[in-house]
Amino acid sequence: MGSTVLVTGATGFIGTLLVDYLKKRAYRVRVLLRPQSDSAKALAAGVEAVRGDYADPSSLRRAVEGAEMVFHLAGVTKSVDREGYYRGNVLPVRSLLEAAVSAGHGPGRFLFVSSLAAAGPARNPEPGVVEEDEPHPVSAYGRSKLEAERICRSFGERLPVTIVRPPAVYGPGDRDVFQFLKMISGGLMLAAGDGRTQRFSLIHGKDLVRGILMAALSPAAVGETYFLTSPEGYSWDRVAAVASEALGVKKVRQIRLPKQVILAAGFAGGFAGRLTGRPALLNPDKAAEMVQDYWVCSPRKAEADFGFTAAIALEEGIRDTIAWYREQGWL
Repeated sequence: MGSTVLVTGATGFIGTLLVDYLKKRAYRVRVLLRPQSDSAKALAAGVEAVRGDYADPSSLRRAVEGAEMVFHLAGVTKSVDREGYYRGNVLPVRSLLEAAVSAGHGPGRFLFVSSLAAAGPARNPEPGVVEEDEPHPVSAYGRSKLEAERICRSFGERLPVTIVRPPAVYGPGDRDVFQFLKMISGGLMLAAGDGRTQRFSLIHGKDLVRGILMAALSPAAVGETYFLTSPEGYSWDRVAAVASEALGVKKVRQIRLPKQVILAAGFAGGFAGRLTGRPALLNPDKAAEMVQDYWVCSPRKAEADFGFTAAIALEEGIRDTIAWYREQGWL
């Protein structure tokens, strides 16, 4: 076996892909299993598991001890309030970094998977957001990810840190883009505003995990932040056309919702979430992100610094994803 690496969030969509990718490249994968983790799924993957919690420093030190690299993917994407995002996305980063610097043999690289939401939307579709732009997140989720990035950078003199910011990620196992594909399979598409001017970046999960490892291994990436993304921004119409062809759907009815309607629905969802204690599918955070026109970022820095380009074309990626959903009985 090769060197030991630690992966947090290993039972999530991207984490599962990363664990598989690392194992195929002969890394000895260790995962952090928290009380709420899907332990059966992790153990079935044939990896070393360390049980612990971000509030337990000794368990975190055991997790990072001897690991050559740490990939921190764990976090929350939905919460009923800002405190939930802070507890899920900010505090764990600080705790894990503190454990890494205090470990007897700490990691040679700490890679944090952040989000395009930390940077905020672009002001124009070309070239989209670049790493040098001043961040302006529009959601509590994005602000929590940006704060986690700042904490990572504050440890930069004590630990080699790299930050990557994926846009929307799709592929076998994803449940977010799946909702869009499920609508298309039923001949329906909902869009914010006119739906024609909006553009967004996408990346297939397999491309993303390849880029994550490339960034972690690159000496040029120490102390740097990167967007790992598709080479172009897509319109909803383009993605819907590709998906409907792959699904064999001849006609898709498009319902274009005014942005104010989406914001109002998000407010109502947030109120319901606070009453029930469970985040709604559409809440103020998600609505604030949905009404933006350009969730587009540039891949140029990652290509220049360590040669990463997204290789899976949209048509291939959508076909591959739909085939997996059908095999699993999701569609």
